[in-house]
Amino acid sequence: MVSRRGLEFIDPDLRFAGRLLPESLISPRLLPRLLWLPRAMSWVVRPPASGNVEVRQLPSGATVRLHRPVGASEPCPALLWVHGGGYVIGQARQEDALCQRFVRELGIAVAAVDYRLAPEHPYPAGLQDCYDALLLLAGLSSVDPARLAIGGASAGGGLAAALALYARDRDEVKPVLQLLVAAMLDDRTTSREELSLPGMRLWNRATNAFGWSAYLGEADPGAAVPARQLDLTGLPPAWLGVGTLDLFHDENVAYSRRLLAADVPVELEIVPGAFHGFDQIVPNAAVSKAFFDSQCRRLRSAFAAP
Repeated sequence: MVSRRGLEFIDPDLRFAGRLLPESLISPRLLPRLLWLPRAMSWVVRPPASGNVEVRQLPSGATVRLHRPVGASEPCPALLWVHGGGYVIGQARQEDALCQRFVRELGIAVAAVDYRLAPEHPYPAGLQDCYDALLLLAGLSSVDPARLAIGGASAGGGLAAALALYARDRDEVKPVLQLLVAAMLDDRTTSREELSLPGMRLWNRATNAFGWSAYLGEADPGAAVPARQLDLTGLPPAWLGVGTLDLFHDENVAYSRRLLAADVPVELEIVPGAFHGFDQIVPNAAVSKAFFDSQCRRLRSAFAAP
């Protein structure tokens, strides 16, 4: 059901969309019953790769969608992008437009990973797929392995943060940047009742609790949740961006402070009056364009660094 609660707190450019959006994408009671739908649709609606999009398979059977710049004659920088969906829904091709936008704007290659989803595949399945995708990307002759970034939005941002830790500990590939967009970083947010603010849209504490429960399964949160990691030293520089009306606002701010305390360079972009996913729902709004431009500036800087 759509919500008009808290409209006065939403940025004017986003208010029309905010008037039409629900406070939760779907009822947490209904969500487990509907998980079959995106799985089924992935087989029914599977457009063939075309143009500069190529599909590669990972060892687990998961896939990666590769978006390449036109006319590139030398190895180029690349971004591994991880889609959102609370760890339980979503597909890489939902990010095709965004990936192509990065390609056009930056002249880079972008790989979007179709990682295995919970609850059928709890931690560490999705993270392992992301790491295998990173290795695949680093091994391409058309990609400069010294100029690789990792990023994602929502649960994809959480996986990107976890991937930065995973890659650090294995020391095989060294990303130059982690781009964390409204990242789902901390399962402890589910217990914070004060975060149910007017103006929030699409993702609330109840759906967040289901997503984390499905993803973690029987895993130890201390090992699986990025915000619970004690040692954040040695991670790649980070760009974090989030709206003030996003359920994940506080955990993103807290994570950025912990990264800084660990001597990791951080840029934090806070968007007043912005709800979860605003930049994808209203991409032509001024605040959304500025948000994307900030990401591109940081990626350019990371790829240009010696």
